[in-house]
Amino acid sequence: MGDNQSWFPELILVGFQLSADMEVVLFCVFSLLYVSNLLANGMILGLIWLDVRLHTPMYFFLSHLAVIDICYASSNLPKLMENLLFLYLAFVCTEAMILVVMSYDRYVAICHPLHYMVIMTWRLCKVLAITSWACGFSLALGDLIVFLRLPYCGSQEVNFIFCEVQAVIKMACGDSWFNKLYILSSAAFIITGPFFLMLVSYMRIVLAILKIKSNEGRKKAFSTCSSHLCVVGFYFGIAMIMYLVPDNGTKNEQKKILSLFYDLFNPLLNPLIYSLRNAQVKAAFYRVVQKQRIS
Repeated sequence: MGDNQSWFPELILVGFQLSADMEVVLFCVFSLLYVSNLLANGMILGLIWLDVRLHTPMYFFLSHLAVIDICYASSNLPKLMENLLFLYLAFVCTEAMILVVMSYDRYVAICHPLHYMVIMTWRLCKVLAITSWACGFSLALGDLIVFLRLPYCGSQEVNFIFCEVQAVIKMACGDSWFNKLYILSSAAFIITGPFFLMLVSYMRIVLAILKIKSNEGRKKAFSTCSSHLCVVGFYFGIAMIMYLVPDNGTKNEQKKILSLFYDLFNPLLNPLIYSLRNAQVKAAFYRVVQKQRIS
């Protein structure tokens, strides 16, 4: 192996080609969004922890989503490229699995309301949560293993805002067909698989809602899953564009912008959607504030 090849390259991120003034503006905006993400998801975790009325399977999985979103946005901070790549992929995959579990929870709540507490036991909830985390980190570990098998040489500039796996593999001087195949396969598994399962769940949910005779009952049933649908739409819509649309090398700038939704906007949107559109979360917030005033 020549001197210009390395198994552990030190990479230079190209990022956005912007002026110095614009970089300062974006730094301030992104810092504000990151802090807002920490505060919003932290608030969700705090409310679920403090209010016993939110100690249900739905909010149990929502607390996992909040933890993932906090770690998600923070996973780009480590300097070592191996940790960065592994953590980012792990949280991406885990969030997809948690969203699937949340759709199953909504399916049971609406389609089998009388048997909800019998089906969604705390034991099942813990098993589903552990399985989601294990599946996400296993897929990311597989990506990391096939990534490290390649030698890297030549330019060390990665044309992206972080060490995104597809951008880094383009720098490999070895045969990377297996890596690309693994990325496509894992992306199909973690994106199309969960999306299909959620589609089936919501088809059953819609059929169940249509059978409800009262308009008030239909509205209440739909409101319990509308927040989750908004999150799923943002998450999987961007993911499909990022990883399932063929890369012809002309959409790097667009993909950089889309990736910001994963790092900054998407983790911030989740708590905002669930808090603004969820009466139970808002009621829990008012109860906590009222208790603090009384104390």
